[in-house]
Amino acid sequence: MAEVLLFHHSLGRTDGVLAFAETLRQAGHTVHTPDLYEGRTFDDVETGVAHAAQIGFDEVLARGVRAAEGLPAGLVLAGFSLGVMPAQKLVQTRPGARGALFFHSCLPVAEFGGWPDGVPVQVHGMDADPYFVDEGDLEAAQALVSSVPQAQLFLYPGDQHLFAEAGAPSYDGAATALMTERVLDLLRRVEG
Repeated sequence: MAEVLLFHHSLGRTDGVLAFAETLRQAGHTVHTPDLYEGRTFDDVETGVAHAAQIGFDEVLARGVRAAEGLPAGLVLAGFSLGVMPAQKLVQTRPGARGALFFHSCLPVAEFGGWPDGVPVQVHGMDADPYFVDEGDLEAAQALVSSVPQAQLFLYPGDQHLFAEAGAPSYDGAATALMTERVLDLLRRVEG
């Protein structure tokens, strides 16, 4: 089965993030969910992003990189929104990644150098999410798909940012179920 390092979004390591990790575990995968906020959680994206800014985005990124220390090279690196930042850095700079899963966000590949040969990636977002569409993430995901043969972009109808956050007002059960099915397909393909 696959081993996944899953980074939380700007709300912190919420019950929704942990529930998604548990879904992957129930499918037989090993999932690590480091806490980049040291126990803090937030109710809205703006407050969570403000907290990340207070910590320092470079420090949040560094905490994510440190979370991979001691873990095997053959990880699938995954992140929700803000968590895509360390996941993407690790897949592009740490040798041996087996795959990548980016939820609600994507950075330009040039941010961390080139994309590693043969590493599949899925990017999931809503087609009218203002954070994903208006802040350049969709454009970055489209560029990734056009340059990496193993890259897939999945757009879901709607305007919610954290649509996979179970229990939140933004939660979309149908989109999350389809996303989860696609994620499990990628994890089956990259199993060690």
